[in-house]
Amino acid sequence: MQIISFVLLIILFISLFSTAITAQDGLKIANDITQLNPISVAEIIHPISTEEIIKAVKTHNSISIGGGLYSMGGQTATEKALQIDMRNFNRILNFSEANKEITVETGINWRKIQEFIDSYNLSIKIMQSYANFTVGGSLSVNVHGRYIGEGPIILSVKQIKIVLANGNLIVASPIKNKEIFYAAIGGYGGIGVITEATLSLTENTKIERTSQVLSIKKYKQFFLDNIQNDSKIIFHNAVIYPDQYEQIRAISYSKTPKKTTVNYRLKPKGQKYIFRKFVLGIISEFSVGKWFRQYLIDPIIYKSKPIEWRNYEASQDVFELEPESRKQSTYVLQEYFVPVDQFDNFYPLMANILKKYKVNVINVSIRHAKKDSGSLLAWASTEVFAFVIYYKQGVKQADKEKVKKWTQKLIDASLLCNGRYYLPYQIHANQYQFEKAYIHSDDFFRLKKKLDPTNKFRNKLWDNYYKL
Repeated sequence: MQIISFVLLIILFISLFSTAITAQDGLKIANDITQLNPISVAEIIHPISTEEIIKAVKTHNSISIGGGLYSMGGQTATEKALQIDMRNFNRILNFSEANKEITVETGINWRKIQEFIDSYNLSIKIMQSYANFTVGGSLSVNVHGRYIGEGPIILSVKQIKIVLANGNLIVASPIKNKEIFYAAIGGYGGIGVITEATLSLTENTKIERTSQVLSIKKYKQFFLDNIQNDSKIIFHNAVIYPDQYEQIRAISYSKTPKKTTVNYRLKPKGQKYIFRKFVLGIISEFSVGKWFRQYLIDPIIYKSKPIEWRNYEASQDVFELEPESRKQSTYVLQEYFVPVDQFDNFYPLMANILKKYKVNVINVSIRHAKKDSGSLLAWASTEVFAFVIYYKQGVKQADKEKVKKWTQKLIDASLLCNGRYYLPYQIHANQYQFEKAYIHSDDFFRLKKKLDPTNKFRNKLWDNYYKL
């Protein structure tokens, strides 16, 4: 009996000791959608008011900002910092149907806005392809989509409100406090917490999908002749088929007066996307998967010409890309931007690198964007083509090192073509590559030092490149 009691006492002591260690440590794990970047943060809060955000900024020395957590390299967290998770800060504050504009709290996701404005037959002017992301996150990375005649989201932002490091809440726009406006949008949380945004809206129209397959060598001229100046085209992208990277499918959605063939105005929520995930599994796991997709699946899918609402196409759910598990491998994005006249120079370099390193590419999507209006960390200093690479990688350290090698090669290739790489993804670029790509980063850092002298607003991106 004494032995049993002693053992129980030891177990109780160990339990209490373990609990004390956990409580003393008190750290929480923040991660992103790839699950490749677990970061121990001091605390995670979920504010529902501007006052809570201001209080948090005034009372903490190290702060990161998170939204949908779809950035993929630690841009929303850093060690032992406070992470402000903005997703409960999500109200619609003002709306003008006549002026086609809406003001929202920045933790709101695009889908919630779409559900509100659809009854007015209005649509978001610029956003990314999926509606799960938050407005604040989208502003922070200065997103773009498949919209023809548009570009980075900054072109559709009328004004923002932002909490600075001293706790002051200010209004910034292209006219008022414009230096802060152009630093905060595309600034990855380095300047402050964007709390409100007033955005331009546009008409919701019926659109018809068409597509055609052609050689990638012909695509640039095809785009210039048929897509760039066609005001009827709302969405357009081209899919480059791996592993040969020689054929593309050009996909357009154009305005039409025809009757819709899709009964929904928005994508139905809660879909399982079983078939799409099955196809993604085949593409990524089997050697014949990419051939299967190019010559069997896509010809069937794109044979039809559905007629749908613009809001339906813009309300896609990123869950359709989510694998069953990310424990052994994960899906990741990268993106590169090159001037339009450099298209034919960049894509062979890209293809050769992806082939050489046997990258398990699922998809490469070509987009087009107009010149940025002036953000300090602009990825489009001129009219550009974007190459969005969606690939699968293992989660082991050796896998990460391999990805780093070919990523730096792709960054070099984009720089060689007077282009840039996109910052929301894995942080593999060296300091030289970052500074070469983002030529106004010194101006951004000077403003950050002025507004945030103690480097309060931090994350892994700025831990890597911001030199005090």
